[in-house]
Amino acid sequence: MHFWTLHAHDTFHYQGQTFPGNILREHIREEMYEKLSGEHAPYNLKFVTNGVSCTTASIITAALGIRDLSTITDADIQQIQHIHLLLVMYNAMQPGVFALSGWDLVGALTLPAEQVEHLMQDGDTRWVHRGAYDLVDLDPEAEFSAGDMPRPKTLYGSLVSQLQRPDSFASQLKKILAVRRAYDIAASRQILIPDVEHPGLLVMVHELPAGKGTQITALNFSAETLVETLHLPGIAPGPVVDIINERVEGDLTEQGEFTITLDAYEGLALRVVSTLPI
Repeated sequence: MHFWTLHAHDTFHYQGQTFPGNILREHIREEMYEKLSGEHAPYNLKFVTNGVSCTTASIITAALGIRDLSTITDADIQQIQHIHLLLVMYNAMQPGVFALSGWDLVGALTLPAEQVEHLMQDGDTRWVHRGAYDLVDLDPEAEFSAGDMPRPKTLYGSLVSQLQRPDSFASQLKKILAVRRAYDIAASRQILIPDVEHPGLLVMVHELPAGKGTQITALNFSAETLVETLHLPGIAPGPVVDIINERVEGDLTEQGEFTITLDAYEGLALRVVSTLPI
């Protein structure tokens, strides 16, 4: 919306080219429609004039090149969950509010369009991502909700089943949110988004409240392992600890350098254990 109005005539650099905001908007929209819906992902639908009607899981399947949802394998589900947790970390490991939906919790996919065709006659395609779900196994065999909404295919299972498995989406989400709360990341202050070399890498640096030090969120949105030396000026040196998995990842030098290794679609929440007063 802002590229259409407020920033329509501002200049932006994107993928090696320069665009005014209004043209960039159209370019990104067309690219999004091509890759996340249509022939490549027919289970996701264009939404009116802006956006794609989808679930988080079905956006991930589209990004992975899965065209037919009925062909999803157990290995696919593990990868979808892994990427979904990366998106969770992007949202949870920075200041501000964190939220996600019941559809996220169960890994819901979109409904076949013909199941909700009668609800989309006004052009609102969002009904494909509004399927029913049962978080706590109240009626595991039900195919429709009490409001007569069809139940879509889900990838992760109910919360009841997930919380019995430490490697499930919900159990890992619970661990991430416990760390977010323990370090009060919601109330932190973002102080740096450093320039990086790899196009799939995003790094965010936060000042934690109450003198808890510096927190770094590093996210690899690419399908390849990356190794990169970060330059973090003005941050007191010290050991760098993975605060989710509770292990040392390396050291931030006095020159403000830290080398990070991330597997494909991996995210790390780090804390600099400074040896100097903050």
